[in-house]
Amino acid sequence: MQTSTKLFGFLAAFFAIVGVIYVFATHGSHYGDGLEWVGVMGFFFLAGMMGMVSYYNHLTKKSIGASPDDDPHGEISAYEGEYGVFAPHSWMPLWVGLAATVAVIGFAVGWWLFFIAAFFGVVALVGWVFEAFHGEHSL
Repeated sequence: MQTSTKLFGFLAAFFAIVGVIYVFATHGSHYGDGLEWVGVMGFFFLAGMMGMVSYYNHLTKKSIGASPDDDPHGEISAYEGEYGVFAPHSWMPLWVGLAATVAVIGFAVGWWLFFIAAFFGVVALVGWVFEAFHGEHSL
């Protein structure tokens, strides 16, 4: 975890610096009067995503301690066992993906289709999040 935390932190800083350089390189270019916004936002969003992965790895390392990949003399057998709690099977990702597909098609066809798909997407997402809950507060 420590290596991946540092790697993604470095990538976040790298893409942020490249994004700033890209702003200055494309500002006032002969292609237009302003910035090339797709590249600018792409670099800064990419830096944000790398930062989120780095932060998640940092929090995970704090909560579970050192993992076997942090030991330079570690063995492959140190990674045996289960990691995490996963649902045995679920149909909800299929419905979330289907709703997302119809929502994207709704951008081309009409907003009415997007709103219908968004409703079903929220229902499927709530079902996916709470499908593992049992007991008094389950759905």
